[in-house]
Amino acid sequence: MSAVLRPFQNTYPEIGQRVMLDRSSVVIGDVRLADDVSIWPLVAIRGDVNYVAIGARSNIQDGSVLHVTHKSSYNPEGNPLIVGEDVTVGHKVMLHGCTIGHRVLVGMGSILLDGVVIEDEVIIGAGSLVPQNKRLVSGYLYLGSPVKQIRPLTPEEREGLKYSANNYVRWKDEYLAQESQNQP
Repeated sequence: MSAVLRPFQNTYPEIGQRVMLDRSSVVIGDVRLADDVSIWPLVAIRGDVNYVAIGARSNIQDGSVLHVTHKSSYNPEGNPLIVGEDVTVGHKVMLHGCTIGHRVLVGMGSILLDGVVIEDEVIIGAGSLVPQNKRLVSGYLYLGSPVKQIRPLTPEEREGLKYSANNYVRWKDEYLAQESQNQP
């Protein structure tokens, strides 16, 4: 179940412990995956002109695309892509040069653009567009294109953020166990 891991200019992806990388995914360059991360089918992660860091127990679901912004005179540091711990990134999400805090759910089909900052404990509804340099403050549900703050998260929704991440860790472990049983 090993993804295609490719260097870029002699920089190789760094993979933590108990990480699942689906074989149909591609991980290129300066990509740092912490322990218990899961990368599901058809994900592309390109850390070529800046770095990508994904925190422990986070999951990147099927068909998502992750990239960064290069360094330039206009933007001397560029924009790396930083995903915190216990983050659930839904199917077919596009993350580009943004920063995501801990315990965040990014709904299916959402797009987060350069310079976006998502604070801890946020839910972004499916199909949302988070415009360049927008900051989403902690503790709210956001939805729309462009995204708008809808309402505070309930205590149950806040608990659900951790629950979702833990479910994906469990499913990842089941996939890894199945793979090891099928080894010749």
